[in-house]
This record gives sequence, structure tokens and C-alpha cells, in this order.
Amino acid sequence: MTHALLTTSITSLPLLSRGKVRDNYAVGDDLMLMVASDRISAFDVVMDQGIPGKGEMLTRISCFWFELLEDVVPNHLTGIDPESVVAEHEREQVRGRGLVVRRLKPLPVEAVVRGYLAGSGWKDYQASGKVCGVDLPDGLQQAARLPHPIFTPATKAALGEHDENIAFGQMVRLIGVELAGQVRDVSLEIYSRAAAHAKARGIILADTKFEFGLDKQGRLVWMDEALTPDSSRFWPADQWREGISPPSFDKQFLRDWLETVPGWTKQPPPPTLPSEVLDGTAAKYREALERITGPA
Repeated sequence: MTHALLTTSITSLPLLSRGKVRDNYAVGDDLMLMVASDRISAFDVVMDQGIPGKGEMLTRISCFWFELLEDVVPNHLTGIDPESVVAEHEREQVRGRGLVVRRLKPLPVEAVVRGYLAGSGWKDYQASGKVCGVDLPDGLQQAARLPHPIFTPATKAALGEHDENIAFGQMVRLIGVELAGQVRDVSLEIYSRAAAHAKARGIILADTKFEFGLDKQGRLVWMDEALTPDSSRFWPADQWREGISPPSFDKQFLRDWLETVPGWTKQPPPPTLPSEVLDGTAAKYREALERITGPA
């Protein structure tokens, strides 16, 4: 097994932040080097071991979607070679997994679009018949296809905390009616286009979340990552049916194993992951990459 890059150690640039997966460095005042590590989290806990190659796969998937859908909304990519902004001995750390992007003012909300009833949306529906305040028909089952995709924003949580679903009206109060409407409309268009692309490759895009920021001119820009298995729920179309949670091309393989670990309360420290879980999770990400970016 190849080595997993858990933490970058770039000293030629100022470190801005480390998230669950990405390490961010300043490139002057207006740009940022974003490096996708091989870290993986589940239940908001970052595992002590990484998934070799995960960061490179996430980067390739994001770049594919950003470029495919750049006519819908501008994105943060600059096209600058990430190896050109670090010291020579640091280039291996960014090769294939680093992106030089524009620094933006992030919006304080995540844009979530759901086409199917799963995850926290399914839990909301069971409790209230709604998802984030959106009324839905009675009698829907788990994994049901919704009558039409719905926009269900969430507030961004601090590292280790859970995002909180909010109603659209609360989003309006946070960022204003005009911008909230633009984010909603752009998100629904991205989802529609991406879902059609995935469908042609035998994949259901059940739900996804986007992050947006504003540039210095106040224009909306798509940022962070794009329709990866970390930010989206992808199901194999031939294994989907209502009433059950289908297998997914993401960290669900890891989550399912963690649910079987005796005594672990979903708090740090995480359990040690066996090689079959590391390999199985890597295979899910690799299949997602190949199916999404390959020919229909």
C-alpha cells in the first residue's frame, strides 16, 4: 500500500488553516494553495489513519466538475501550477492534490440540494413530514426519489461539530434575500446538470452540498470542493430501491465498520482501522472517480 499523506508540512508559505481534509496556505494576499490530504473523518471524528491516494482522487473529481459546470457559475480555480508556488523539496506534497485558488469571502451557509430522501433529511421527514421546513408528500419511504430536488441550507459547523439544517428564511436573514435566491437557484442548476451526467454513468446523485464565496466585486463563486464522495451521496443505480439505504461510493464503507466497533462512542480517539477497511474505502473512492469522469 502506498503511503497516506496525513498532514502537509509546507514551510515556504504561511499556513492559513487545516480542515478535516484540506490544508490551506496563503499565496500572496489574493490566492491560496489548497492541498487535499488523505485524512478521512466519520461521525465528525478524524481518523488516525488515512486513505492512500484519497486526496488526489478528490482533487481530480472536483476539477472535473468545476470545469464541466463552469458555465453555470464561476469557480475558484486559477490554473496556476501548485508546484510553482512551493519550494522544490515540497513539490511532492502538492503534486496531484494541490490547487492554487482565489481567496474569497466564504458565505456562512452550506448549500445542500436533495433529490432523494436520505441521511438527516430522512430523519427530519420521519419526525415532521418536512425537510428543513420544506413540505413533502405523506408516505415517502427511505431513499425515495423526491417529486423534485429541494434546496435545504445548513449552517457551517466548527471542526468536530455537526452542521445544522436551517430553513430558507433563516438563510435569507443571514445573507440577504437576493444572494440567498441566487445561491439556491445556482445550486439547483448544478445539481440538475450533475445528476444527469451521473445518471448516464449508472450513478444516482442522491444529495450534495456546495460552498460559495464572494470575490472582491461581490460576485458569487463556487469554492472548496465539487461533487466529491466527501460532499455528496452517490448510489449505484442498479442497487437502488425505496425502503432501504443503498450502498454508496463514499466513506459509508468506513462508517458501517465503525458502527460494529464495541464500546466506541463516536468520540476521539478513533479505533485503529484494519487494512481491509482502508483498502475497501479506497476502492469506493476509486470507483467513483472512474465512473464519474469516464465515458458514459
